[in-house]
Amino acid sequence: MKVVVIGAGSWGTALGVHLARVGHDVALYARDAALVDRMRTQRENDAYLPGVRFPEALQPIGDAATAIAGSALLLWAVPSHGTRDMARLVAPHVAGGTVVVSATKGLERGTWTRMSRVLSEEMPVGCPVVVLSGPSFAHEVARELPTAVVAATSDAGASASVLAAFRGKRFRLYATDDVVGVELGGAYKNVIAIAAGVVEGLGLGHNALAGLVTRGLAEMTRLALALGGRQETLAGLSGLGDLVLTCTGAASRNHHLGEQLGQGRPLAEILASTRMVAEGVNTAEAVLALGLAAGVELPIAVQMADVLAGRTHPLAATEALMLRPQKHERL
Repeated sequence: MKVVVIGAGSWGTALGVHLARVGHDVALYARDAALVDRMRTQRENDAYLPGVRFPEALQPIGDAATAIAGSALLLWAVPSHGTRDMARLVAPHVAGGTVVVSATKGLERGTWTRMSRVLSEEMPVGCPVVVLSGPSFAHEVARELPTAVVAATSDAGASASVLAAFRGKRFRLYATDDVVGVELGGAYKNVIAIAAGVVEGLGLGHNALAGLVTRGLAEMTRLALALGGRQETLAGLSGLGDLVLTCTGAASRNHHLGEQLGQGRPLAEILASTRMVAEGVNTAEAVLALGLAAGVELPIAVQMADVLAGRTHPLAATEALMLRPQKHERL
């Protein structure tokens, strides 16, 4: 089939390369004309995924109408803060019935809306949205290293279509209808990953890191359950799996950001030094708002929001977590 990828960052590019390799004609859409020109000439994305050659079936395109025309599947890989504006830009060119795959992990700033809902609100009526999430670094997918992810939707037909379209000998998908659990796990784990990076940046050791990740999973699960997700989803690929990868993998943007904070670098300086987006920066505030509305206690997110806002020193935040009242271990 023809597939269009909206967003030529590292993740969108890696998934586009994968889809072209498994037999689809892929249009990789980017608004940056200079980047499109370089990708066409060099046959790689030197800005976000250097060293990965494009298959012949992948074509970078800078015009949304041209890129989307004739596509049966639209893959969304735009950062959360730009998703609604970009969706409004491309929606007029999307045909009804097109399957939309959201590969964006985050929540909309201000409204705290999940990405699948944003896309459902902005795309034409009759376009089912499937959420793709799980432990998956872009550079590993692009280099054909084994990866397992989850496709979440309540539309059985769209689920079957996505599982078939993405399947490859080193890319395995599992289906679920728990969209809430999958999206909250994919967003919240970035906040915990920043905290994990802070622990490592401060040199607090492996005991502290293991404790943080474990309690972070409990915190993620509490919020997901309160908002309609299922516990087994948070124990699966899009919860525990993604959490472990993002909290321990050297390529994790959010972990790196936390590590730099722990070493004393100001947030603004860290953000200015990279083109990559660390979704956890915006997500900390988002999950706190959701937790407050649902009456759910989220101590790690509280401390990370304070660190990111400059209200608390990273070391003081970790000490505050350790000195909380002791209680029974439970969600």
